[in-house]
Amino acid sequence: MPLVRIDLIRGRSPENIRAIADAVQQSLIDVLEIPERDRFQILTQHDPDEIVALDAGLGFERTPGTVIVHIFTQRGRGTKDKQHLYKTLAVQLAAVGVDGKDLFISYFENGPEDWSFADGRAQYVEGDLPVPGH
Repeated sequence: MPLVRIDLIRGRSPENIRAIADAVQQSLIDVLEIPERDRFQILTQHDPDEIVALDAGLGFERTPGTVIVHIFTQRGRGTKDKQHLYKTLAVQLAAVGVDGKDLFISYFENGPEDWSFADGRAQYVEGDLPVPGH
């Protein structure tokens, strides 16, 4: 059920872009234990001047290989689970050429009332889908 946005700088091959998307999905499966077909991803390529991602004062430089991953999912997972996900994302993405210093992750939580999968209906609220973790 997570909705994932992946923003990256233009210039990667279609195969590498797919490998990045697949690595993010596999991380979610491995850590959050989501079903394999629970895949909702939006990948957007940007010109180099359209992503500004500095170091927040941590003392490192990002490269044109910067990848920003936004994860929108239901609330209920603890800090340790989130930290495990961040580490797993870094490992999985390193395997497809994304340096850890170039990875920026943001994690947003919401509730079952905040999702509609089709037809303008709230499937979790209406009971068509089980609420994760309940």
